[in-house]
Amino acid sequence: MWRALASRRGWRAQVTAFGLGMLAVLALPPLHIIPALFLAIPGLLAMIGGAASWGAAFWLGLAWGFGFFAGGLYWITSAILTDVARYWWLVPIAVPALALPLGLFAAIPTAIAWAARPGWPRLLVFAGGFVGFELLRGEILTGFPWNLMGTVWAFDALPIQMAALIGVHGLSLITLTVAATPILDRRAFLGGLAVVAFCGAFGFARLWAPEPEPQPVGLLIVQGNIAQEVKWREESRVPILRRYVEATRDAAVAALRDLPAGHRLAVIWPETAVPFLLPNDPEARRLVAGALPQNALLLTGTVRGDFTPGGYAQDLFNSLAVISPTTQVLATADKVNLVPFGEFMPFRGLLPIRLVQSTRDFTAAEERRRIVAGWLPPFVGLICYEVIFTGRVTPAQRPAWIVNVTNDAWFGITAGPWQHLAAARLRAVEEGLPLARAAQTGVSAVFDARGRLVARGPLGESAVIRALLPAPRAPTIYAYLGLILPLGLALAVFAFGWILSARNQR
Repeated sequence: MWRALASRRGWRAQVTAFGLGMLAVLALPPLHIIPALFLAIPGLLAMIGGAASWGAAFWLGLAWGFGFFAGGLYWITSAILTDVARYWWLVPIAVPALALPLGLFAAIPTAIAWAARPGWPRLLVFAGGFVGFELLRGEILTGFPWNLMGTVWAFDALPIQMAALIGVHGLSLITLTVAATPILDRRAFLGGLAVVAFCGAFGFARLWAPEPEPQPVGLLIVQGNIAQEVKWREESRVPILRRYVEATRDAAVAALRDLPAGHRLAVIWPETAVPFLLPNDPEARRLVAGALPQNALLLTGTVRGDFTPGGYAQDLFNSLAVISPTTQVLATADKVNLVPFGEFMPFRGLLPIRLVQSTRDFTAAEERRRIVAGWLPPFVGLICYEVIFTGRVTPAQRPAWIVNVTNDAWFGITAGPWQHLAAARLRAVEEGLPLARAAQTGVSAVFDARGRLVARGPLGESAVIRALLPAPRAPTIYAYLGLILPLGLALAVFAFGWILSARNQR
């Protein structure tokens, strides 16, 4: 089979590489069909071996990456369809326009690997280079570390425990190396399976330790299930506010009644849950606070503005606010990582693309802060896709838990919300912190500090999720070292591959 793949030329080779990239998508959330990688990765390496030049290998890698990112990000089209009358022309081009440049992050390491000797040298150069460019993808321009290869294991807590040591990029390195072994021989393949078994045993041992008592805080996550296309219509504003207030009022009373003595209640609403600027709108805040019992606080995503005395908004922020039953805003935290084309317009004036209803760009916060508000354990607020930025989710002063509020209504009933959820789960393991996630249309969830699922809501339905706030763990090795460790591992594997290649050549 590998020889047949290596012998392909011309457009047939490009189509085959594209198909192998699409095949690798099956391993991503929500399917997690990991055996697909044992054909998709060695298949690409076999085709590299048959390439006549580094340029031919580059085009094969680009076709593979194009298939991988197009298949993994198909749900981007759903965001466009929320306003199809304005952006219909983007439907056939949005996904290719994003997937093609992202494909470069697979094409370049593929071209580099072509220059290494076949066998282990090429495999190691490819795996180390691929992960190196995966790291770069999270940093270049504004960064887009979505669907990292290590997320294929996030279907359960057990196989992702190594992320506490080496992060999701380290998992990517293991995944690529092991998945490529079928191109070598049976012993290499069995060795790769032994590595997977070791990671599983490590995960089992780590999860064996007893879980400490939860923090004295009950969580009530309200998932309103508001469709994106109606959310910002003028006639929808008050009904949406009522939906969240009514869903919260009765549920909060019942939740407090069922909590152990001495516990208090944290109510969490998603990103921009209601179409009001709550920190700036006392009347809307009064209605919201009316749903809160005395021993409860509301953590909600909201837009807020900095206004001049004349009523002009100098800056708009996508924020998370903590609101008390007395309507007081106890704290706010603004989004640091804004979404290009959605929350701000890059290359302003050059590209006529804007997928949000606001005519103004949001302003990014300068730094991520630990939030201290009332009796709440100190936490960090991550808004929307800020949770995908591994190694960059916590401030220097460590919080006791992570709150992720998001509006995945943009992505409909697709793989997108599940991919987002998998990334959030990995952040809990990497940082050793519990994570509570409120998503407008799902998937809302609570994970403990080792990534175990405590509670989860459905996708595409209204829901109220109750749980106790799990306890934090001691900082993990990854929490201390961050991206330095997986970067060092990727460089070491890459360099070792070249050393083996030079020895084999001699």
